[in-house]
Formats: sequence, structure tokens, C-alpha cells
Amino acid sequence: MDKSKTLIALNSLNSNTLMETLNIEFTDVGNDYLVAKMPVNSKVYQPYGILHGGATAALAETVGSCASAFFIDRKTQIVKGIELSINHLKSKKEGVVFGVAKPIHKGRTTHLWEIKIIDEEDNLISICKLTNIVLDKKVEK
Repeated sequence: MDKSKTLIALNSLNSNTLMETLNIEFTDVGNDYLVAKMPVNSKVYQPYGILHGGATAALAETVGSCASAFFIDRKTQIVKGIELSINHLKSKKEGVVFGVAKPIHKGRTTHLWEIKIIDEEDNLISICKLTNIVLDKKVEK
């Protein structure tokens, strides 16, 4: 796998999406992980001036869903998130957070991911589990 080409391809999909709005950028990929980063600033704050849990959840679902896409036939299949659970453990006011997705289970029809949201000092901000379903693409007639 050519990491730089893969990251360029992943980041090219962000245009005109929530990922672009939140400035989510894929930064690292390997055989069993995918990493994306998101800046923590007023665009992702909740009213108390700290990182919004929904923005954190969006980062987690983004990195976990994209990670599943590596393990399917993208010509005939699609991935959809069907359940996300997230525990917020620490607040964050500024800097960057990273979503690190690692597989727990990669089945034929479901994938389960653990996504750790960490900051630039490796502090655990949130821990997430994402279940994705793998579906056959519908053929247009």
C-alpha cells in the first residue's frame, strides 16, 4: 500500500462534506488502522467553549467508516454506520484531536471498530465503538 497515495485519495473525498466543514484530514494509514485529525477551535465548540461531543462523534464515525471501506469491494459494496457509542473522558479547548480507528471485528456483513480520540499529547479524550454494515450496491436500471 502506498500511504501517501491512499491519504491523498481519502482526503480528496472530503470536498463539500461535513469532513470539510470540520477540517477533518486523514493523516496516517496502515494494514490495521486509520488516523484522522481535527482542529479544536470555535467551529467545533459547544457553548462552554470546549470541544463539542457531536464533533468528536463525527470524527469517530468518519475515521471508522472510512477504515471499513478498505476491507470491502467498493465497486459492488458500500459501508454504512449503524451504531456509534462514545464516552467523553476529558474536555479539550484548543489544539488538535486525532481519531485512531482499529478493528475489533471484520466480518462479511458487519465491522466493529474501536476509535480512540486522543490529543497531541496522547491524552485520551473519548473512546468510541462503531458498528458498520456492509451492503451490496443497488444496481440502477
